[in-house]
Amino acid sequence: MQIKHDPATVNAERIKAELIRWRRHLHRHPELSFQEKETSAYILHEIKAMGGFDIHPNVGGYGIVATLSNGEGPVIGLRADMDALPINEHNDAEYQSIHQGIMHACGHDAHTAMLLGAARLLSEDAKAGRLKGTIKFIFQPAEEDTNDAGLTGAPLMLQSGLLDSIDVFLALHVCPWHATGEIQVNDGPSMANIDNFHMTIKATGGHGGYPHLATDPIWMSSYFLQGLYSIISRKIDPLSVGTISVGEIHGGETANVIPDEVTITGTIRSYTKDMRARLVQELEQVANVIPPLGGTYVLEIETGEPALDNDRRVNEVIRRAARHLYPNMKIHEGPFGMGGEDFAHMIAEKPGAMFFLGCAKKGTPERKLHSGDFQIDENALPIGAAILMNSAHRLLQIEEGRKVDD
Repeated sequence: MQIKHDPATVNAERIKAELIRWRRHLHRHPELSFQEKETSAYILHEIKAMGGFDIHPNVGGYGIVATLSNGEGPVIGLRADMDALPINEHNDAEYQSIHQGIMHACGHDAHTAMLLGAARLLSEDAKAGRLKGTIKFIFQPAEEDTNDAGLTGAPLMLQSGLLDSIDVFLALHVCPWHATGEIQVNDGPSMANIDNFHMTIKATGGHGGYPHLATDPIWMSSYFLQGLYSIISRKIDPLSVGTISVGEIHGGETANVIPDEVTITGTIRSYTKDMRARLVQELEQVANVIPPLGGTYVLEIETGEPALDNDRRVNEVIRRAARHLYPNMKIHEGPFGMGGEDFAHMIAEKPGAMFFLGCAKKGTPERKLHSGDFQIDENALPIGAAILMNSAHRLLQIEEGRKVDD
């Protein structure tokens, strides 16, 4: 890949060893959502050592907002998540997780390292007078899980008020289906609205040898499931982005007893507000099949993350930054999939975008996200840090109305 001799690329390569050190330390010491105490302490230590930041710890849990300001001007928010997953690691790297059953299997260690790298480089720019405006570095906890109130880290950090002044948000995510030196961007909805449902079907149950004397929730659930799966196959436009999947079914404890209750749990995914509402409405209608069959039901919908709706203008900044720094970089266009991303909360009201950063070594099998053998090519780290740095400069210039040189 061609690399332009630019301060962003030169300096990102200069600190490559630090990027790797940060990432490996975090990978070796993963912590689950809402438990990132040591992760937060490590980030605080590294940020304080850089100097020049106004630091707010313990935001939305163990989150950190580190503000770099050099005079009046726009405010840009750069965000990285920092929690790990409850997954056993199956790699044999010397820096593999030391915590059994916990692993950075979604690249949040790399996201945090690259944001630390961008903070390091932009703080050097600020000290040298090359930065005008304010950048808030957002180290976010709990992207992967919710608290008792059903909230992840992003809305909790937003509730603090520390992000209210931000004009534009920017984030990245490592991408194992593209090689190092490539990125993927998408304008508009790019990851899904995430809602979950919990359906409880209640009946009388009874003896398995006398089914005519019982009302059977297992039998009733078969009609509910037929209706549920027909929503996608027969009621939704195949060109629309939306689906419903069942993940759990529980009912009964022994072979000769018809249970009095069956529970069905699943997920609802969509890209638009209209489709999100339509799928819930259709599911509620399907649930109405239960009373005529002799049972009752309780259908609960847990509203989760909104769709990740990338701003076209911010995406264009990312594209221009990438092409400026790496002239022949391959830029893939297209949605990122039906997974969820709570960064969507941050860009629901303010412009912003997330891009996906290729992290796979060419010629090697894909190491899928959320798998025990997930691994990245660490050569992607300086690329991500450089694009964040250059994009931040461009956004500050654009927001202030200054001309951006390509």
